[in-house]
Amino acid sequence: MEPDGSPKKGGLVQLAVRRLPEEDFARIVNLGLPQELEQIEATRYDPNGGTFDDSAAPFERPVLERLTRRPYRDVAFRRKVREAYGYRCALSGLMLRNGGGRPEVQAAHIRPVDKQGSDSVRNGLALSGTLHWMFDRDLISIADDCETILVSHNKVPGDVVSRLLSPDGRLLKPEDPRDAPHPENLRWHRENVFGRVLTDEPAPWG
Repeated sequence: MEPDGSPKKGGLVQLAVRRLPEEDFARIVNLGLPQELEQIEATRYDPNGGTFDDSAAPFERPVLERLTRRPYRDVAFRRKVREAYGYRCALSGLMLRNGGGRPEVQAAHIRPVDKQGSDSVRNGLALSGTLHWMFDRDLISIADDCETILVSHNKVPGDVVSRLLSPDGRLLKPEDPRDAPHPENLRWHRENVFGRVLTDEPAPWG
């Protein structure tokens, strides 16, 4: 503004971005990053400063947003695979249900999505949670006859095999032969996953 209160005209006042004086910049920094920032953040969601709180009051959990990149997955894959196997585990033959009566079987990719595996039913197996874990971690696979269950016996205890896998040691196949696992997908799993140590996580039976 001019001394008389009227707006200034011409020159730098017409620019879209104005120069920021050093004192203004310092004030912005001090307001956004105060000296006691660490202490403020430490007590932001814990007003008691870390003291133990055993109350049962509802906790308003902060909501975080983040942007991630991962391969697209067909949402119908889970439904189609589970239906193809009649909601039974392909390795144990069991149909497990939760307290609400819903099948607990999962849809597992034979060739993983991050290894260019497709969302075709023929790249899927319906598996219980533990067998899905074992299948992904090189402990079990399917032989080249597309039926015989292979087990890494040096890693999987015998009593685990007898309790979790089908007694005849054969893969349960879908009623529709067109939904059966593709031999190439099973071959890929045998050659690229089976027999390979992937993790140091403790086994679920240990």
